[in-house]
Amino acid sequence: MMKKHLLAFAVAAVAAGSAFAQAGDTLAKIKSSGSITLGVRESSGLGYTLGNGKYVGFHTEMAEHIVGDLQKQLGLAKLDIKYQPVTSQNRVPLVQNGTVDLECGSTTNNQSRQKDASFAFTTYVEEVRIAVKANSGITGIKDLNGKTIVTTTGTTSVQTLRKNKRADGLTFKEVMGKDHADSFLMLESGRADAFIMDGSILAANISKSKAPADYKVVGEVLSVEPIACMLRKDDTAFKKAVDDSIVRQIKDGSLEKLYDKWFMQPIPPNNVKVGLPLSAATKDAWANPNDKPMEAYEVK
Repeated sequence: MMKKHLLAFAVAAVAAGSAFAQAGDTLAKIKSSGSITLGVRESSGLGYTLGNGKYVGFHTEMAEHIVGDLQKQLGLAKLDIKYQPVTSQNRVPLVQNGTVDLECGSTTNNQSRQKDASFAFTTYVEEVRIAVKANSGITGIKDLNGKTIVTTTGTTSVQTLRKNKRADGLTFKEVMGKDHADSFLMLESGRADAFIMDGSILAANISKSKAPADYKVVGEVLSVEPIACMLRKDDTAFKKAVDDSIVRQIKDGSLEKLYDKWFMQPIPPNNVKVGLPLSAATKDAWANPNDKPMEAYEVK
């Protein structure tokens, strides 16, 4: 009887060991399962849904190109992509617990998130800005006094505004949208006077709105934030594979073509272009691939 117990214990230990090894070895997990789960966004500027389980956008398509490179590296005849929508609130836990293997949404690489996850090389440098109705008379931070400001739950935009020296002495009311589309609806319906968020998200929501000319992005850059794909912590082989793919896409010009497609050309569903030219900061991140956190960037 003792032997049986020991054998059962040994088998369980081996099984637990391999499960544990896979948790820290995403490449092995992908290879053995023949699938990878991408964390995608439903209403972000870098990734959004067209409905019916179809996810598109600059970061979504870039992630699909990364998967193509991983498939080659692992010598797989086919690699299934599963799309897992994530929100600002649940994206970190879903990467940590293994539900999502690679999250390519619109996540800022900062020091506090680095405690919980790793980040690939920066692929987009975001500037947090203020969106308002064009006729609002708001031109910058100083005009926000006494106003209602919306931002999205799980994002850092309003803390960023409060830290800005130009916001000293201002009082404003803060409301939260459950996602970016909900936040924009609050601006659209007049429940908020300003929507503070990543410039790409503001521009994308304006371009998709009923009357894009009724809105504008105004005022100072509130913060500069490196946006990167997020993956599990301490998985160096997987991080290297993802970073290698990003460098390949930068070097052969395909990442720039992708940027042009999603930001400078008409895009679905309304065939309106976002019209957000490639910034100097993003070009610089591509020229010098790095995974530095937001704290390494300074707002002028």
